[in-house]
Amino acid sequence: MDTEKRQSIYRVVMLVVIVVTITFICTTLFIYKYVGNNTKYLPMVANDGGISSNLASFKKIIDQKFLGEIDDKKVLEETIKGYIKGLGDPYTEYMTKEEMEEFTSDVMGNFTGIGIYLTKDTEKNAVIVISPIKDTPAHKAGILPGDIITKIDDISYTAEQLTEASNKIKGEVGTKVKLEILRNNSTITFEVTRENIKVNHVESKVLQDNIGYIEFNSFDEGCSKEFKEKLEELKDKNITSLIIDIRNNGGGLVDEAITIADYLIPKDDTLLITTDKNGKEEITKAKQDVLINLPIVLLTNESSASASEILAGALKDNNKATIVGTTTYGKGVIQELLTLTDGSGLKITTNEYYTPNHNKINKIGIKPDIEEQLNEQAKESIVIEEENDNQLQKAIEVIRKK
Repeated sequence: MDTEKRQSIYRVVMLVVIVVTITFICTTLFIYKYVGNNTKYLPMVANDGGISSNLASFKKIIDQKFLGEIDDKKVLEETIKGYIKGLGDPYTEYMTKEEMEEFTSDVMGNFTGIGIYLTKDTEKNAVIVISPIKDTPAHKAGILPGDIITKIDDISYTAEQLTEASNKIKGEVGTKVKLEILRNNSTITFEVTRENIKVNHVESKVLQDNIGYIEFNSFDEGCSKEFKEKLEELKDKNITSLIIDIRNNGGGLVDEAITIADYLIPKDDTLLITTDKNGKEEITKAKQDVLINLPIVLLTNESSASASEILAGALKDNNKATIVGTTTYGKGVIQELLTLTDGSGLKITTNEYYTPNHNKINKIGIKPDIEEQLNEQAKESIVIEEENDNQLQKAIEVIRKK
């Protein structure tokens, strides 16, 4: 990210801070970038009028006439959130200090709650379940991928309130949360008890005919290391082929997906192409020799998103895997996480990414080589047995022919 771009990001934040006359002064931002971790210290930038002048006018009127008490901290938070909302980007958002702490904890895979991955559906203006985490309270209660959460403890939530909805579902271990869910035009109510959630990012086993199977639940911190360990274990069991399952995987850290792709794709082959707002292109290539050279089938569905699509695109375009399932979600943009010195944060869309063959992903997704819709009976099942998982059975059929 060049200096001009960094300054423009900082100006947005500082402009609001100056307008609402918050007592603390933000002089630096710590940048945690999803493609590589680094720290940048940004210079103070003066505001440029316009928005600040208008907000200052409103503040003057409110100071003179408003009857109630003014909570400067709350005004600041809501002002920034309003500014960010006005950008019209579903993935860019401002987070308070408390929200930021919870967000980073989730990325590390440590949290309390009921064990579900959520996303926002802007077309339906709804909070959607990507998937429940296996063996968690949500999974045991019967919550399914694609469920729309309409109410939490009798309070309605929309897509733009995803962070608030997520925080509402979390809570102290042993307490209960009530969810109203819309599924196939029917409303279902769940009362689920919160627990400490342990996320197993990667699970593996050996299927019939010495077919290795690895399933990713997310691409959170450390999953690439887990993948390598699981892969070595499967190699020791003399697998002859590999099925990688990223169905209902909503993504996570780009670095993790890139590292996993690097394990499977020959050195110097392209893994990912990204472009910034100025059209500057960056190409990421494999840096090491492959860990395994066996036939691979990748399982995808409509909830395979973001980092999942980076892995899918890299494997497909480099002819390292046959993709079976349904077209992926279509989130082809990358966010950076900026942390202010007061602990609050800004998650901002900075790059669009493309497959190695320069195919667009955002709002399009990645089409499978062999399309296979999950049957209706399996869609309604809390636990899908192998023999009833027709997508998995299709993947086994395909890999036997390789």
